[in-house]
Amino acid sequence: MRIVGLTGGIASGKSTVSNLFKAHGIPVVDADVVARNILMEGTGGWKKVVAAFGEDILLDNGEVDRAKLGQIVFSDLEKRQLLNRLLAPFISHGMLMEVLKLWIKGCSIIVLDVPLLFEAKIDKWTKPIVVIWVDPETQLQRLMTRDGSMEEEAKSRINAQMSLDLKRSKADIVIDNTSSLEALHEQFQEVLTQITKPLTWTEFLLSRNGAFLALFSTLVSVTIFKKSS
Repeated sequence: MRIVGLTGGIASGKSTVSNLFKAHGIPVVDADVVARNILMEGTGGWKKVVAAFGEDILLDNGEVDRAKLGQIVFSDLEKRQLLNRLLAPFISHGMLMEVLKLWIKGCSIIVLDVPLLFEAKIDKWTKPIVVIWVDPETQLQRLMTRDGSMEEEAKSRINAQMSLDLKRSKADIVIDNTSSLEALHEQFQEVLTQITKPLTWTEFLLSRNGAFLALFSTLVSVTIFKKSS
């Protein structure tokens, strides 16, 4: 099984690339979706976050006001680190369960879409790692346009994340999304070719079919050994 790591930064275009993978039939496990699920009212993650940040972060219906929580943590490093520590075990477990479901279905290639791929040390479980990169000026302008935010607020949110230049230095594959959507699609096609190349023997043995083959081979070997004893 090939587990591809996909990451980038805010307003870099990672979600666009993630959707392109889905459109080409490659399953994506989205950490943001998992995070939303573990913050649903009454869940373990919800209880941890409410206990740490208070009921002021809740909407009238009891759900976490993600926008308000985001404003709190983006402006305070210690609170951001606290939130990450609280949610990390729940997110890791949720993503593992999603990967297991896809493994059972027989999927041989899975993309993990994780904004904090490197920060959460999930990169050690993925190969290759795809980073969506844009230059700082483009990232800032796209974020301000997308959210209607002021420059200082946008800069604060960007600076709260690992820099895209550092992520790029850790990548196996880099998609430069500074230019047009057409250019992004062209690069994606090249990446798709790399991602869908035949599995290595190690990757195959980690797949469901590979595991069944290994089990069958073991049973045959044991049977032959018993007959020859």
